[in-house]
Amino acid sequence: MTSTIKVNNIQNQCGQNIINENSNTITIGASGDTISLASGASQTGFGRTGTVDWQTGSIKTATFTSANGEGYFANTSGGAFTMNLPASPSAGNIVSVKDYAYTFGDNNLTIGRNGSNIGGQGAADITASTNGTALTFIYVDATKGWLVINESTDTSQGANPSYMAGTGGTITTCGNCKIHTFTGSGTFTVTAVGNALGSDKLGYMVVGGGAGGGGGCAGGGGGAGGFREAKGTNVSYTASPLAAPASITVTAPTAFPITVGAGGSASSSGPEACASTRGGDGNASVFSSITSAGGGGGGGGPQSTGNDGGSGGGSFDGSAAAGSGNTPPVSPPQGNDGKQRASGVGGAGGGASSSCSHCFSGAGGDGAGTEIAPASGTPGASAPLKYFAGGGGGGKAGPASVPAPAQAPPAPSGFNGAAGGDGGGGRGDGGSTPGTTAGFACAGATNTGGGGGGGGRQSNVQNYPGKAGGSGIVVIRYKYQGS
Repeated sequence: MTSTIKVNNIQNQCGQNIINENSNTITIGASGDTISLASGASQTGFGRTGTVDWQTGSIKTATFTSANGEGYFANTSGGAFTMNLPASPSAGNIVSVKDYAYTFGDNNLTIGRNGSNIGGQGAADITASTNGTALTFIYVDATKGWLVINESTDTSQGANPSYMAGTGGTITTCGNCKIHTFTGSGTFTVTAVGNALGSDKLGYMVVGGGAGGGGGCAGGGGGAGGFREAKGTNVSYTASPLAAPASITVTAPTAFPITVGAGGSASSSGPEACASTRGGDGNASVFSSITSAGGGGGGGGPQSTGNDGGSGGGSFDGSAAAGSGNTPPVSPPQGNDGKQRASGVGGAGGGASSSCSHCFSGAGGDGAGTEIAPASGTPGASAPLKYFAGGGGGGKAGPASVPAPAQAPPAPSGFNGAAGGDGGGGRGDGGSTPGTTAGFACAGATNTGGGGGGGGRQSNVQNYPGKAGGSGIVVIRYKYQGS
């Protein structure tokens, strides 16, 4: 025979409900009560079953002591710190921790034993050093202490750093970066794709071919090839002031054709007074969506104007226009305008930089300095900047009273043709001013995009042609490993 008691509430002697049913919700105990099972009794469906209460309202960013039954999200992006386990634990105590920012690999989380063993290892803390790690500890007994009963690493969010890899060009290593240098056309191939925590953007420098200088009495210097640069992901070196904010993002293995522009041809010159031609334009260099135009040829009589280009060519005549730089226009500008002839010296070819360190008539515009391909040492103060895309210097006409030398000797220290700009710009011819020697204009330096120097004239005897522009260059740089 069975009996049934039907009630909605059971109250204690104070009139407080200790068991209450309301709309199928049963509440056991009054406020402040402790519910316990008698010794030897068991329960199902109640209490902790190997889980913790995650403390989502307080992300840990500094050393703290954990509490039994709690799980924590630890953010070490600001630096390493320690999570101490509870002191004087009891069997069955449980604590969990999860890498919140996926930075344990860079800034470790130390698990402090706080007086108890961890895994029976005695007086030793442990370190969590894998990005995305989650750990759960159960206290077993004094011998083994805290045991890890669950360990996982979540990579589903792509939060572990991964790095790009590639082939092509001449490959060098600088710190944690790979540098691919193309001195001629070829192919750069991304063989492995990284992510934003490692590297997913390619840094680059693309320099077009410099232009040739004009010839004649005072030929204009050749304009430098266009200069364009950007930094990649998580790299540290000094880029030029012209570096663009946007680099090349790579989302899949990709082959990029590389074009390295040739320098423009030297001008020709004839026996007639000041007879010459304009220097040849440089050729464009290309990487992905980045095109750096060739420099504009320097003017030569009677083709007096300088041509437009990455940087413009200088003019042969003071009344003729110099070439415009940054043609076609990009931002930041890839080059500068050439200059007009002045004071008997041909106009300077424009360079990548707007500054001029020489600051005298006909001096080629300076190029841009960068550490993307350091001249020596490692990036930073120990590695000098390497300059590219300097303009060619203007040539000079000498007086008619000075005869031509039977054989041109080495250029003396008093050579006074206009200097080329820093970054491979060729020096202009010195004419035949006493103490100098004609015929010593210089070509733009190979693989700098420097403009060629303008030609001069010695007496009424000899016109000297301008010189050829220097070929361009493409450099690609990216981080290939962690620090």
